[in-house]
Amino acid sequence: MTESRGSADSAGGAHARRAPGTPCWVSLMVHALTATEDFYGALFGWEFRPGPLQLGPNVRALLDGQEVAGIGQLPPDRRLSVAWTPYLASDDVDRTAETVRLCGGTVGVGPLDADEAGRMAIASDPTGAVFGVCQGTARLRTAVTGVPGTPAWNELVTFETASVVKFYESVFGYEQDPVVSADFDYVTLHVDGRPVAGVLGAGQRLPRTRGPHWLTYFGVGDTDATLRQVVDLGGGILKPAHDSAHGRVATVTDPEGTVFSVIQSPR
Repeated sequence: MTESRGSADSAGGAHARRAPGTPCWVSLMVHALTATEDFYGALFGWEFRPGPLQLGPNVRALLDGQEVAGIGQLPPDRRLSVAWTPYLASDDVDRTAETVRLCGGTVGVGPLDADEAGRMAIASDPTGAVFGVCQGTARLRTAVTGVPGTPAWNELVTFETASVVKFYESVFGYEQDPVVSADFDYVTLHVDGRPVAGVLGAGQRLPRTRGPHWLTYFGVGDTDATLRQVVDLGGGILKPAHDSAHGRVATVTDPEGTVFSVIQSPR
């Protein structure tokens, strides 16, 4: 895994076009919206304001007044598992949705217009991992990155990389950078020569209760201090803090069981 860097959209502001395939937003659908706001507000310093009405009860998470993520309320009768979902940029959501279907994926929601959020869809790859798609010029995008409390990296955790990478390459035109190793199956996805996401082939280590899924990493100033705070706020620790080539990282859950990772950049 690697991580993105920078403090704001360098291509002309928070709503500038992002190249197709570039992660541009993350969202979370939960059962207890207010409790979730309390957790992430305390953990990352987020504040909240109402989101697009077409998406039902939902809020936009703000850091220093800039949008960084979205959180929505699941209907009371939908006892679905909760997970952070990355959105990938597209120049044409309808065309991307059709390509997803042609390549063996599924489109579960949309394409649809969501007020100022722009045109979007939610899909899954052939292994069942869920991701979003948003129009390249839509207003649905993280306005600041590279600082604590913002998404730092998105990683697909799946059985093996070869077949699923072909799917994402066909849909988004990614360039591949595989790690050649007998015991490590990893591919970094590039857009215009820049790393934007990763695919980890976990094999038998893939949790059977979750199946293939996208994992979002959030930047933090101090991983060990963040873990103590996660526990104090009612969350849990799945993988304790450890040092990696890209910083000190850990995997945790929020009080509803949503899995995410935190990473502290090397100083």
